[in-house]
Amino acid sequence: MKYRQFGNTGLEVSAITFGGWPMGGTQYGPTDDDSTIQAIHEAIDHGITCFDTAAAYGLGHSEKLMGQAIKNKRQDIILVTKGGLTFDPDKRRLFRDSSEKAIIEGCDDSLQRLNTDYIDLYLIHWPDPTTPFEETMNALDQLRMAGKIRHIGVSNFMPSMMEDSLKYVDLATNQVGYSLFERRVERDVKDFCEKHDVGIMAYGSLAHGILAEKMNLKTEFVNWDWRSTKNVFGMPFFKPDYFEKNLNTVDDLNTLAKEHNVTVQNMAVSWLLSNKIVTTALIGFRTPSEVRNTISKMNFELDADMIEKVDKISEEAYKFNVAGEDMSPAVGTWNPWDPKPSKFGTTSK
Repeated sequence: MKYRQFGNTGLEVSAITFGGWPMGGTQYGPTDDDSTIQAIHEAIDHGITCFDTAAAYGLGHSEKLMGQAIKNKRQDIILVTKGGLTFDPDKRRLFRDSSEKAIIEGCDDSLQRLNTDYIDLYLIHWPDPTTPFEETMNALDQLRMAGKIRHIGVSNFMPSMMEDSLKYVDLATNQVGYSLFERRVERDVKDFCEKHDVGIMAYGSLAHGILAEKMNLKTEFVNWDWRSTKNVFGMPFFKPDYFEKNLNTVDDLNTLAKEHNVTVQNMAVSWLLSNKIVTTALIGFRTPSEVRNTISKMNFELDADMIEKVDKISEEAYKFNVAGEDMSPAVGTWNPWDPKPSKFGTTSK
C-alpha cells in the first residue's frame, strides 16, 4: 500500500480509502453486514488506513457498522464521516441542513454511532444554500476546539464555496467525484484545490462500478439502487446507449491493462493517483476478496507513456458522457447550490 499526505493535515493516509456508502445497505445494491465487517478487517490488514462513511448512508447504519468493525483498531486508522443532511420522516427525504444546530447535533450523533470520542476528518456532505458558510464553518471550529473532530473538510463544493469557507477555517480536503469517466472536477475545482493546498478525496473512482469489470449489458439494478435511475450525478453512465459505449471503453482499457498484467481498476486508480492533488481514492469494498484482489497489485504505477495512453481513452469516454450531462434543477447534483432534491433527495453521495 502506498501512502500520501492527507491534504494539509500533516497526517499520512493510504492511497486507497475504504468507502462506506455501499455498507449503508439502502442505495447501493445488496450487502451483507458480516461480510462488510470482514472486508474492513481485511483492508486494515492490507494497510488501508482511511475509512470513510456518512450519517446519511443508510440513515446511520453505515456509521454503526463502521464503529463496530473498527472498535479495536481505532488508534490505527483515520476515520472520516460527513454531516449536513437531515432526514424528514414525513417527506421521507434527506435535505441539506448545515446550520450550527444541525452540524453540532449531527456530529454528536455520529460520534455515538461510531462508538468513538473523536473524528479525524469531518466533512460537510453537500453545501447548504440556506445557511451562510460563516455559520457552518464556525460550528465546525467549535467541534474542533472541543476535541470532537481533528480536521475540517467539505464535499461537493465548488471554488467559490471553498473560497468563502476558507475565510473562517482551514479546509483539509474536498471530496468530489473523479474517475476516468468523470472529469468535471478538472473544470475549476482541481486548480483551486492545488492553489489553496486542499487535498482531493476522489469518490466514484471506479465510475460507480463500471471500471470494476463486473458489469455487462445484462446488468440490472434493484429499484432502490440509485444507479437504477440511469443517472450518475447528472451524468448518463447507465443510460442504454451510454452504458454500452462505456462497457466498450472498459474493454479497451482491459486490453491495455493485460499488457502490464494488471486489472482495469488498478489502472484506473493509478491514473487518478498520478494527479498529486488527489490524496486518496475511495473504493466501496463489500467483501474481503474484493479487498485482496484490488490491493494485490496496488504498487503498480503508470509511466508517462501509459498515462498518455490511458488519458487518451479517458478523454474520449469523458467527452462522450459529458455530452449527455443533465444540469436540470430536477437533478441538482453537480450544481451544489440547487436545493431541489432529486428522486433520492440529496442522499446521493
